Amino acid sequence: MLIAILGVIVLVVGIVLKRSPEPGSRFGGIVNTVGIVIIAIGLLLSTVNVIEAGNVGVQTLFGQVQNNVLESGLHFINPLVEVTTFDSRTQNYTMSGKEGEGQVQGDDAIRVLSSDGLEVTIDLSVLYKIDPNKAPFILQNIGEKYEDKIVRPVTRTAIRDNAVNYQAVDLYSTKRQEFQFKINQSITSNFAKNGLIVQQILVRNISLPASVKASIESKINAEQDAQKMQFVLQKERQEADRKRVEAQGIADYQKILSTGLSDKQLIYESIKAQKEIALSPNAKVIIIGGGGGKGNPIMLSDK
Repeated sequence: MLIAILGVIVLVVGIVLKRSPEPGSRFGGIVNTVGIVIIAIGLLLSTVNVIEAGNVGVQTLFGQVQNNVLESGLHFINPLVEVTTFDSRTQNYTMSGKEGEGQVQGDDAIRVLSSDGLEVTIDLSVLYKIDPNKAPFILQNIGEKYEDKIVRPVTRTAIRDNAVNYQAVDLYSTKRQEFQFKINQSITSNFAKNGLIVQQILVRNISLPASVKASIESKINAEQDAQKMQFVLQKERQEADRKRVEAQGIADYQKILSTGLSDKQLIYESIKAQKEIALSPNAKVIIIGGGGGKGNPIMLSDK
């Protein structure tokens, strides 16, 4: 449109030159022709609009928002129409206590009070996108700064409203997923009314007061010590059971020997052993005692 306006200016200059005295009037016709060509080119270019990939366009004619949405691609439109583009891809709005992680500079973490009156600090990210069909509604009723007007205040309010139903320790541990789910439910309905679609809520970090952290760590250490002691006791019980089984086995073995071996069998085994020693070519043995088979003989060797 600016090119067409430039062409109108050139055309006016040409008309002025044409009415001026010589030699300026001789160039008036040429300037008029150039102005008309520039106007034609400007009007032609104004009818062409390209919407980039991942965006949608909303048309406004004399302040009136048009309902038809321009998808990504090439479009021929009214040259008097103004087109506002919206990003229709997934967007991330982060509120964090760490510098440079979120859209707001500095500490932007959310501080809430739990049901037990403790202050809990929460870092959170919202993944969302605009509903392309609701883009005209957003432009007309909210404007282009929907992050500041909808995303940020609605999210922070939902977190505070839900955090008061939980104790600080539960938010930090067992109820974290449930807390995240309820925030998602609260935000989704509100976003939908304003043309936004929630894709995911990510609770990045939950920080507790230092005193609560210390008590939790103390409790965890005590539980670990108790588990370690249970392991030691179990090991000692297993060792005692092993020794008890071993002692019972020895007792059973001795009982079998005492009841299963007779005096005659013992004498017979002793005679066999003495015979093997006597027949050995490398041994000279003197056998003393053992008379009547009442005792084991004493064997003396010269080796």
